[in-house]
Amino acid sequence: MSKIKVMCVFGTRPEGIKMAPVVKELASRPEIEPIVVITAQHREMLDQVMTLFGLSADVDLDVMQSKQTLTDITVRVLGKIEPVLQEHKPDILLVQGDTSTAFVAALAAFYHKIPVGHIEAGLRTDNKYNPFPEEMNRRLVTSIADLHFAPTRESCDNLIACGVQREQIHLTGNTVVDALQLILKYPDIELPEKLIKNGNPRCRKIFVETHRRENLGRPMENICEAIKRLVRDFDDIEIVFSVHKNPLVRDVVFKHLESMERVILLEPVDYPVMIKLMKESFFVLTDSGGLQEEAPSLGKPVLVLRENTERPEGIRAGTAKLVGTDIDKIYSESSLLLKDSAEYERMSKAMNPYGDGEASKRIADLILYFKGLAKNMPLPFEG
Repeated sequence: MSKIKVMCVFGTRPEGIKMAPVVKELASRPEIEPIVVITAQHREMLDQVMTLFGLSADVDLDVMQSKQTLTDITVRVLGKIEPVLQEHKPDILLVQGDTSTAFVAALAAFYHKIPVGHIEAGLRTDNKYNPFPEEMNRRLVTSIADLHFAPTRESCDNLIACGVQREQIHLTGNTVVDALQLILKYPDIELPEKLIKNGNPRCRKIFVETHRRENLGRPMENICEAIKRLVRDFDDIEIVFSVHKNPLVRDVVFKHLESMERVILLEPVDYPVMIKLMKESFFVLTDSGGLQEEAPSLGKPVLVLRENTERPEGIRAGTAKLVGTDIDKIYSESSLLLKDSAEYERMSKAMNPYGDGEASKRIADLILYFKGLAKNMPLPFEG
């Protein structure tokens, strides 16, 4: 019997990280032939992930261009993926998350009547412009997908509220925890030379990463001002800031923070280094969705630099807090963690609601069940 062709399409570093353990699991199944298609929506950072996890692309659409717009990405991915679908004729196409790559690949599969599986389905803020364009991307993928691999019970509920049939929804946990567990097994991850040279081992480190479109401009200025106040008022802390490649991020961050003592600005670090930096940090300041899931797995409190989040489970569990981009709120909540050991202990010991490292196995099992090659569905994630 011929193998099930499962086409895995992704284009950014976060997608690559979360899709990598799925690709590896699919490749381990004798009944499945994974076909890896990358759009390279983010070229350099995606290449790092491919090398890290030992993945190779069967097809590289290579869509990235300088100063690309969302329309540019949409048009190029849609045009370039169609002949790939015609050539390979996958039995199912998998997308991850909420990028333009995920939405456009799902749309192209729909045009060819190819079933779509959506990994990390059901996340919602219910504000179509925040985060932008991710909130609409994930809603549009939901309307197309046939299999919804939801990471948490709340994401399952969100899908039901959107009218998705219960039998199409499967609680798997988040594959980011699978990826994290793979990385934690890597030996001898070296920290950046700049940090080794300039860092103070006696200082408590605060890891910072911020890049979202809605935080560009004045919100980014506010984040930097809050960091400056923290450094001035706490002489035992050190800021380790992984600065995104976006010039609209870099120009603001370097203008405000480059000359400050105990602030170390790093070029974007690769995934294992980022995990090690978070592991060695006191807490994390970020607007990243992935870091909201990864930091709790490492027992690190997260202050979320956003007004809302599609990952409210961490807020309710107590491992994360929404602080937005108000200078006083960022400063006060950071100060609380730095001063109040009971509050820090409460957040750092909160239960991680996002996964148990078995999501990729559940997804592979569900695909086999969907294609009639397994008698029973796997047990759902118990988070």
